[in-house]
Amino acid sequence: MSRLITTKRLASNIFTFKQASRTFCNDASTKLNNVPFETQFNKEDEGVTNDVPQHDIAIVGGGMVGMALACSLASMPLTKHLSIAIIDSNPALTNMPSIKKDDPPDPRVSTVTPATISLFKGIGAWEFVEQHRHAYFDKMQVWDYTGFGFTRYNARDADKDVLGCVVENKVLHKSLLSCLQKKDLKKTIYPARLSSMSLPTRSSVSNGSSKSLGNLAKLELTDGTNVYAKLVVGSDGNKSRVRELSGIKTTGWNYSQSAVICTVEHPSENSTAWQRFLPAGPIALLPIGNNFSNIVWTMSPKDASNHKIMNQHDFIKAVNHALDSGHGPRPESRILGGDVIPSFFKPNVTSAVNEGFEIPPKVVKVVSERMAFPLSLMHANDYVAKRVVLIGDAAHTVHPLAGQGVNMGYADVAALSNVIGDGVAVGSDIGEVTLLKKYETERKTANIAMMAVLDGFQKAYSVDFGPLNILRAAAFNGANVFAPLKRNIISYASGERSLPFLS
Repeated sequence: MSRLITTKRLASNIFTFKQASRTFCNDASTKLNNVPFETQFNKEDEGVTNDVPQHDIAIVGGGMVGMALACSLASMPLTKHLSIAIIDSNPALTNMPSIKKDDPPDPRVSTVTPATISLFKGIGAWEFVEQHRHAYFDKMQVWDYTGFGFTRYNARDADKDVLGCVVENKVLHKSLLSCLQKKDLKKTIYPARLSSMSLPTRSSVSNGSSKSLGNLAKLELTDGTNVYAKLVVGSDGNKSRVRELSGIKTTGWNYSQSAVICTVEHPSENSTAWQRFLPAGPIALLPIGNNFSNIVWTMSPKDASNHKIMNQHDFIKAVNHALDSGHGPRPESRILGGDVIPSFFKPNVTSAVNEGFEIPPKVVKVVSERMAFPLSLMHANDYVAKRVVLIGDAAHTVHPLAGQGVNMGYADVAALSNVIGDGVAVGSDIGEVTLLKKYETERKTANIAMMAVLDGFQKAYSVDFGPLNILRAAAFNGANVFAPLKRNIISYASGERSLPFLS
């Protein structure tokens, strides 16, 4: 019952947004694109000392999403003048990591959508991705263990070149670092962690000038450094210190599931993304280039622990069993001597239907360590506060069954960059809640919708019940047969804003 109440509360957020109004900074002389790096303040300003590190934006968390924001801001004419602080103790930010071409793929990968690829191209980072291993795919097959139905998606069904690209997380991160090195951006990397944060009070905002440190966010780092910023961006993951220090509450729950990930090898190259829904959770086989694929297998925490330490022979056998006829038969085009879908629907049959069900490629070797991590859903009740904004996993975490988590974070980056650019264009204070609410309004709606879809899938396949199995099979076949529905699903999964059934 408590989860039902929580779910209703989460869903109701979609309808409670108010259109944020833009406010303007009274001190028009302090336009952000003219603020020098590490500004020297006048001594008469209250609480101000010389040589105080002050930045327009402090990005806490230099991972894939945080670095994408830095690159995005550096790529926009209106924001490339801003001084940026990047706060992260990861040594990769100061010492460019080396990626050896002959090493097997790392098990930590992301399936980036066409929308994310467009973002990377726009900020100049995709050219670096293409210098390393990656795998585009234009086909995807989804089915379940009952054998009643399946769906094959093809990029050409939605007039697209690809459905996505699988890239190692370390490649995405290094590509963003390489991109940032080429940018003429006023940035400082602080190799430390955020210890505490002080936000301006109402009295300091009312009485202090725009140049006073009392009107800025103060970040105390673990190395003793104090950094001041007009805007603090929390991109520090699902256990966000920024979110915690801002007092922003979250809604969510833990799934009684864990995901096992690893890199596997095939006799020949795999070029299709595969996903099969099993009683305990989905298993995905994602191409990663050459003869390698990535496994993301959802199961109970106990089974995850066992599969993590299982000997390689038994694990390979279990993977092939799960991807083929284990737990149930392979789907057929006809069941019980008749068509699954009535004949009057056949005029809408798409090319992918004619391709028929395919058997996934066999796994012959595990070439990486096996990793396991618990799964959960979390959503921040607010994305913004005075001088604070959350992006990526700091604002939301989802089930990995559709590989949408990091893409939601990159969509946050695109939206926030545009809002900051709008603020700079009109001389607005980029840390004002009224400006930042524009970002929250846009992204909260889209993120909650995606979270509802993914959570619904997780729950729908957590129950093995005859009538429900038939309904799921009908949904699979419906998605496979109706061309308009299939195009909508592909467009939504590709990062476009329209929802299935509504466009």
